[in-house]
Amino acid sequence: MEQAGESVPIAELLDERRHLLEVAGWMLGSRIAAEGVLDEAYRRWFGLSDRQRARVVPRAWLTVAVGGICLGRLAPADRQPEEHRSPQGAGHPGTAVESDGAVLMRALESLTSAERTAFVLDDVFGEPPDTVAGLVGRSEPECTEPADRARRSLRAQEAQPISPHRHERIVRSVRRACASGDSGRLLSLLAPDVTAFFDGGGKVRALTRPVDGAERVARSLLTMFASHPRTTLHTHSVNGRTGLVARYDDQVAAVISFDVAGARVVLVWVVLNPDKLRSWNHPRLSGA
Repeated sequence: MEQAGESVPIAELLDERRHLLEVAGWMLGSRIAAEGVLDEAYRRWFGLSDRQRARVVPRAWLTVAVGGICLGRLAPADRQPEEHRSPQGAGHPGTAVESDGAVLMRALESLTSAERTAFVLDDVFGEPPDTVAGLVGRSEPECTEPADRARRSLRAQEAQPISPHRHERIVRSVRRACASGDSGRLLSLLAPDVTAFFDGGGKVRALTRPVDGAERVARSLLTMFASHPRTTLHTHSVNGRTGLVARYDDQVAAVISFDVAGARVVLVWVVLNPDKLRSWNHPRLSGA
């Protein structure tokens, strides 16, 4: 049974999503409709508390949820339960909502709209913490955290620049450490205050909150990219710099980029959102 707050191997995430798509596709007879059902099922999953999620087997729970949603959509409109007639609430915590005027930096892609607002009010307009907290409906610590993370990203980008060759060498070392499960080597490549962001977009069972600290980040990466006969991890150009691409069978399952300061990784960005990976899974690219 999954432990709350722990990452999940790529193979498990992809197998789970494929299984759920098969169930929904078989019941509804449409791949497009099945995708919508999965979006709803994962919204419900992320709507559970950590304690509730820790009590169930994720794949079994999601399968039941998918079946129920499909049955609701197949029922005549006048016989559908109220929960199927009205749209569900907003997306799960951690899904970023892009907005005009947001600070154009990758760190903010991982923030909710409330967190993003908190950062802009606090860092750009200099509003006091209690005022920001009142405006976004969060406690002061909850407002301070995203602003601190955004500042850390800026510091990483402004830190002593390293050559592309050195950046590539460090990323290649990270790949070897992950592929071999060498936690000691991986820890030596991570800054003590490194942060990892996992962007699943609410469409796979990825972590919804950032992971801080070298030990926790290393454990998350080693778990996610654990050796598996059908999983590969290779270096690849990502946003103009050397990053990593994880494949499960022939499908790109994750794209990972790194911010490096000095000789260590300070930020890790793991994109798991299937929508954002579609261009990577284009037929011309899948065999690249």
